[in-house]
Amino acid sequence: MPRVTYIIDGEPTVIEFEHGKLPYSHHGKPESFLDVAKNHGVPLEHACGGSCACTTCHVIIREGADNLTEMQDDEADRLDTAWGLTTDSRLGCQAVITGDVVCEFPMYTRNYVQEGGGIQLGKSDRKKEEVAR
Repeated sequence: MPRVTYIIDGEPTVIEFEHGKLPYSHHGKPESFLDVAKNHGVPLEHACGGSCACTTCHVIIREGADNLTEMQDDEADRLDTAWGLTTDSRLGCQAVITGDVVCEFPMYTRNYVQEGGGIQLGKSDRKKEEVAR
């Protein structure tokens, strides 16, 4: 069973899933970072619905890059527009998980839908929501 670690604001969230058993959420490719996140309540942004038309699901791979499908040209072209692009960047909607992997959500994202073309800066509201509960 692949073990996926999502690092959000420095805090890890670990998910394990069995290949072929995860209900497809129709967000991104089946068993992609986005699909797994949607199925387990991990807040990975995806303004375009996972159709490789934005970069809000940009993640940085910290471990296990060899446990992901190979990047296709459409992902590479779109990823070129991501804020804070690194050599370890992938789109969460396109990178399909085949084994254990660790990814981190970058602190910045370009969300043209939510921000009207601007750039969302700083940490997520995740900790504020936890404190409010």
